[in-house]
Amino acid sequence: MSTAKTIGFIGFGAMASRMAANLKKAGFAAVAYTPSGKGGDENTAFLPSPADVAKTADIVLVCVPDDEALSASMYGPQGALAGMPEGGLLLNTSSVSPEAAQTLLDAGQKLKISVVDCPVSGSTPEADSANLVVLAGGSEDDMARAKPVFDAIGRLTIHAGPAGSGARLKLVINGIMGAGLAAVAEGIAYGLAAGLDRTMLFDALDNMAVISPHHKRKIKMAKEGDFSPQFPTRLMQKDMRLLLDACARLAVPVPTMAAVTQELSLTRRAAADADYSALIGVLENIVANDP
Repeated sequence: MSTAKTIGFIGFGAMASRMAANLKKAGFAAVAYTPSGKGGDENTAFLPSPADVAKTADIVLVCVPDDEALSASMYGPQGALAGMPEGGLLLNTSSVSPEAAQTLLDAGQKLKISVVDCPVSGSTPEADSANLVVLAGGSEDDMARAKPVFDAIGRLTIHAGPAGSGARLKLVINGIMGAGLAAVAEGIAYGLAAGLDRTMLFDALDNMAVISPHHKRKIKMAKEGDFSPQFPTRLMQKDMRLLLDACARLAVPVPTMAAVTQELSLTRRAAADADYSALIGVLENIVANDP
């Protein structure tokens, strides 16, 4: 791997800044663009537009929250595509709709730019420790070009299939993750309403094999009442909304996912920037205040 390559970040929030730290450890340099012109890393140069980042970088890595932010940063005279050379490589780690991923792929193909949709599975602790799972859609050649970047930020890369497959796999995974959290939250709400000791209940669930390590981490957060955002509610609710739309387009019935989306919409109203495990706290508050 060349240690001289520069990664240009479009978006530099909680996840991207941690990816950048691990890429720097692996020998890469980094520049970045955010709409505010600043981020959480004083050692990273911030440039005035996505196009400026693309002109400076060897590889562009996009990490923005939604379809609208992706469109705003990719297209037009100041967008990243306008600054990328023919043959460039664009890695889209954003969790966006399959349609937005396909639109970006099509635009890249017209300009002879390689686009890999590669959202990641994991929250800020995994980003910190370079233990993300990269869910990538693209050609074998593009995967090989992206491998040094993926290896620096994650513990595993899953080649989900052709371009667009990573975005679809991410919706599957986050849908299951959200539904699992809702089941945990509802179970806890029943237990508390039924009079079970709170500490015993939370500790018991932490020892159950049927609950994933991820959801055990959320249970511990809820036990302490600490909903510091590892994965904000507003983003989890957004991903569930994207999943519902994607399923409706294919006439796939997902009544459980639909109900979970409603619960996360409620939680987003109450605590948009808190971790999505705040759903546990919302339901606990409801049963605690039940007359």
